Amino acid sequence: MAKWKLWTTLALALLVAIVVLQNTDPAKTRVLWATIEMPRFVLLLTCALVGGLFGFVLGRRSKGAKAK
Repeated sequence: MAKWKLWTTLALALLVAIVVLQNTDPAKTRVLWATIEMPRFVLLLTCALVGGLFGFVLGRRSKGAKAK
């Protein structure tokens, strides 16, 4: 059962890598009152990492709640 999780994670990581590598143009991003210009792949990679971190943290929390 754990093998499908590994394959799914690898497939998603490959998909993210492909999308990130195809988006190297600069992008302006507004964060509150600041405007930041950075390569688009940095923005995409940051969003993917933050989303993965949230998924990991929330997934671990729900497993702990079920065990009690």
